[in-house]
Amino acid sequence: MGMELNEAAKSTVKEQKEKGLQLLKKLLAIREFSLMLIIIGFGIILSFLSPYFFSVANISTTAIGLAGDGIIAIGMTMALVLGGFDLSVGSVMALSGVIAGALYLAGVEIWLAVLVALLGGIFCGLFNGYLIGKVKLNPFITTLGMMSIARGGSYVLTQGSPLSLSGLAKSFTFFGSGQVCGFPIMVLIFLLMAVFMDFALRRSAPMRQVFYVGSSEKAAILSGINVPRVKMGVFFLTALLSAIAGILTLSRFTVAQPNAGTGSELRAIAACVIGGASLNGGEGTVLGAVLGVVLLALVNNALILLNVSVYWQDLLTGIILISAVLIDFITHHRSAGTR
Repeated sequence: MGMELNEAAKSTVKEQKEKGLQLLKKLLAIREFSLMLIIIGFGIILSFLSPYFFSVANISTTAIGLAGDGIIAIGMTMALVLGGFDLSVGSVMALSGVIAGALYLAGVEIWLAVLVALLGGIFCGLFNGYLIGKVKLNPFITTLGMMSIARGGSYVLTQGSPLSLSGLAKSFTFFGSGQVCGFPIMVLIFLLMAVFMDFALRRSAPMRQVFYVGSSEKAAILSGINVPRVKMGVFFLTALLSAIAGILTLSRFTVAQPNAGTGSELRAIAACVIGGASLNGGEGTVLGAVLGVVLLALVNNALILLNVSVYWQDLLTGIILISAVLIDFITHHRSAGTR
């Protein structure tokens, strides 16, 4: 009798171990969970390499620094899920900040200047969306053209020199440099946007249409989805979020830089792909993009703390991006082969 109970107990333990291993395998198959483990592991290693990593100042500075790219990555996630991308996000970010700064220096009240700047960014997005959705132009060519237009407009308005703003209302600078209970407002805005957009992209019916269009545009049309309207909506949001990032950056530094956001489009695409977004469309989450932004920010922070030249950042970002795309390709190739 005792031996039978012992065998039953061993069998139960074995079943529990198998269930635990299966659960672990399922969790590791989730890109976001794997990224979290990588970020935690990277953070632990970095804490041993530098005593300054876990300092409040370093963590706060890193978090504030990644907020702008994070907001842009939220919009880029939707563009990638749609089956395209937006190369103009960094330039729209710069243009929005420059418009607000130029208007303020011309005597316009700062909040009215911000409103006009946001409308300018929205116009860029709607123009992209119209050409891509209605005229059916290629997203690469369209957004590449808008990237040049917006960046050129920034340099024209500033004559190539930064616009330094003084006497800005504290209610405006608060959004870029203020804190609530020691927590940076700019980071809080980014996190609230990320949570809202992640939930909307997963649960909202209009947002789910983005996945349907990205998965199969022909099937989406046959099911009655207004594909041009969905595309216009996505590029409207990517431009709006880029403009918001530009305004927050202006609020933080009180300087309108015509070269602000340079390389943001590359970092955003890299973060999204690292987070699980597919370049073929139909896949991606805001949470994954946020984790991708955090990982890239940690890599950059490691270079700074270890006194490695910051010029290595773009090189490493490119390597990480190619690695993520390669992993995405292998994963989809295997899944296609098992069907």
